[in-house]
Amino acid sequence: MQLSDTRYRDKVLGCWLGKAVGGTLGMPFEGVDTPPEVTFYTPVPTRMLPNDDLDLQVVWACVMDRMSAPRVDRQVFADAWREHVQFPWDEYGVATRNLQLGLRPPFTGSCDNWFTCGLGAAIRSELWACLAPGDSHLAAAYAYEDACVDHDGDGIWAEVFLAALESRAFVESDPAVLLDQALAHLPAESRVRQAVADTRRWWGQANDWRAVRKQILAGYGHENFTDVTMNLAFTILGWLAGNGDFGRSICIVTACGKDTDCTAATLGALLGILNPAGIPEPWLKPIGRQLVLSPGITGLTPPANLDDFTDLVLNLRRRLPPGAPVAAPVAAPTPESLQILAQVDFTGPAIFGGGAHAEAPAAPVLSAAARPVRLAGAMAEFPVAQFTDQVLLLALPFQLAQARAVKVLFNTPQNCRVWVDGRFLFGRECGRMAPSFHRAPVNQWGEIELAAGAHTLLAAIAKPETGDAAQWVAGIGDPQSNLWLADAFARGGA
Repeated sequence: MQLSDTRYRDKVLGCWLGKAVGGTLGMPFEGVDTPPEVTFYTPVPTRMLPNDDLDLQVVWACVMDRMSAPRVDRQVFADAWREHVQFPWDEYGVATRNLQLGLRPPFTGSCDNWFTCGLGAAIRSELWACLAPGDSHLAAAYAYEDACVDHDGDGIWAEVFLAALESRAFVESDPAVLLDQALAHLPAESRVRQAVADTRRWWGQANDWRAVRKQILAGYGHENFTDVTMNLAFTILGWLAGNGDFGRSICIVTACGKDTDCTAATLGALLGILNPAGIPEPWLKPIGRQLVLSPGITGLTPPANLDDFTDLVLNLRRRLPPGAPVAAPVAAPTPESLQILAQVDFTGPAIFGGGAHAEAPAAPVLSAAARPVRLAGAMAEFPVAQFTDQVLLLALPFQLAQARAVKVLFNTPQNCRVWVDGRFLFGRECGRMAPSFHRAPVNQWGEIELAAGAHTLLAAIAKPETGDAAQWVAGIGDPQSNLWLADAFARGGA
């Protein structure tokens, strides 16, 4: 299919309009397991809601546009992240911390990151499709440069898949052909690839989106509501079940639940590329065309509206060099040089007393048998085979440059208790993993006022009854911004 300049612009604008519509529809239900089956905005907005799905793509485009010789380069994005992005959420916050520690992509995404397979990269795939319409290989290469800043593994492959799919959607309309072409960009072992294949098969067998949703949750459900594999499967389900109807499609994917603002925004963008005229006016009228960014995007003057942003993207495409990007090597610390120094000891289960809600237990004292260890990072584990008693005592020294309030995070599936400088802070009988300062589980974080200088986080962690290792993520953060205090823990090379 030949793509005229007019048709190309219509599709790019349709992409951003569909993105804004879907994100605005899904935002009120973000993180809900089973939202109501909506038929329209609830509540009806007066403008598009700001969403990181679009925010980061605007940052990338604007930063590249102001370069004398723009290029798609992970190092450009890393520098832009430090300058313009103040999001504390999940992998975004980890990437910010890793950049502050001196790491560079791809280590900023792969190192010490529990959220490598979060949805944060997949939701910013459309820019690369718009800059490489019809060329899925180029779009996929662009997407990889972007995704490795804050993701690894399937967190990267999901964005590669979507960028390839959306790129081909500029010149192809058959869902089966598009899915086959996009899946060809993924390794055979990718869970994203497997989940998309299963969703297609289940839909062909059941032709009932509610039944397929249950199968997706059974096969790919995850405790993290932003998990990319589960949510991408929902997106594909909404597309297949909606059968080309824009409103029905984004309502179905919203009703699937979990990361609804992202899944609906991604599907809305895809449908907007496929058929820009297929977005009904009632969906467009409430949100208008003003480009609204989140307050976490700083130091940037974006285009005023989606039309102007579309023109910026079209002009940027003309200015980019031909061919796939080549990442320039950058000297930076290795992950091994940023290991966290700690001490470990063991004690009996009496330390847990009457449970997490009983009177605050006294802090244990490390014995003469305590020994120093080097942990891989804030995300760490200890082999069950090396437990010498029922409870692991983990002492993590940290430093504050000035007196201040801090948020202490210790997120683990195991029964645990946490003290800071001998003061009991919190405890839990067991918990799910969500190691992000803005949404850590109850009783796996606490706030405390501390003086400047040296401090110690002491955690008591029960020996797991299943699995090979006790696992945790520990962190010291700012209570206001929910960003990591990157240099708090004592670190030392291997």
